[in-house]
Amino acid sequence: MHSIVKFWKQIFIILAAVILCSGCKNAFLPAISYNPWEIIQLPTEAKLFDIGFTGNPDHGWIVGGNATLLETTDGGNTWQPKSIDIEEEKARLTSVSFNGNEGWILGQPSLLLHTDDQGESWTQIPLSSKLPGAPNTIIALGPDSAEMTTDVGAIYRTEDSGQHWRAQVEDAVGVVRNISRSPDGKYIAVSAKGNFYSSWEPGQRAWTPHNRQDSRRLENMGFSDDGGLWLLARGGQLRFSDPENPEEWGEAISPEYATSWGLLDLAYRTPDEIWVSGGSGNLLRSVDGGQTWEKDRDVESVPENFYKIVFINQEKGFILGQRGTVLKYNGSAVSEAA
Repeated sequence: MHSIVKFWKQIFIILAAVILCSGCKNAFLPAISYNPWEIIQLPTEAKLFDIGFTGNPDHGWIVGGNATLLETTDGGNTWQPKSIDIEEEKARLTSVSFNGNEGWILGQPSLLLHTDDQGESWTQIPLSSKLPGAPNTIIALGPDSAEMTTDVGAIYRTEDSGQHWRAQVEDAVGVVRNISRSPDGKYIAVSAKGNFYSSWEPGQRAWTPHNRQDSRRLENMGFSDDGGLWLLARGGQLRFSDPENPEEWGEAISPEYATSWGLLDLAYRTPDEIWVSGGSGNLLRSVDGGQTWEKDRDVESVPENFYKIVFINQEKGFILGQRGTVLKYNGSAVSEAA
């Protein structure tokens, strides 16, 4: 009897929440008038972590778990699995970056690959066993130059194709959930439990810690196109900072009150057009810098989490998901809808 009463009490609470929310602004977001994303199923079940294109806009690479490496030569329409002769057969390839023909792949437990011919051949470069934390992200900066981070916030730079690395910070920040880099070399990192975040700028000797804005744990953070910061917090909440003062944050935004799918990543296609991805096929868009939002309901049927959004440029973009699912931005769909 007690269990039945408890069951109906839970149902009542859920119904009350739905009724209450139905009157809220943005309770359920309107659908966008067209779907600019093409669903591509890659020949892998692995989780995908990163994507990068060479100096040739049609030639790109995707990396993922279980040493997953995929190559495209047609702009991302089709992808072919590639194998590399490495000792760690089940390596977790976490990051890939190119600057022209030169590229880098970083992986765990301790893997660094380098190419100077767009990936036609890869050379494995030994990493020090004393490296604090596991390799996490890498970005190609120019000829023979790259910057690498670890999952405890250590930052290193090389100017000789990975033969030597110079530490950029004296102390690591602690285990991080994610870490992002701005075009001018700044970093923002969210702690593993989402309790706080830390920032670093070139020339600083250590990370600067910052408290989160409220009780909601942080999920992800990054740099906005206007020089400010954005953050995603638990329960489908996001905020933007003041571009002139990153310490000052705007009011919390809950794009869709009626759902609480976790928001996982945010990316700018243009200075005003923002895309936010999340769990269970959740994909939102704002065309006015985050003031109003709409939802891409055509991809809701994809039963996957969308972990990462990358725009190579305004016309080329990808969303990486689990079990080999990729969404490719289709600019022609936008032209046809216009």
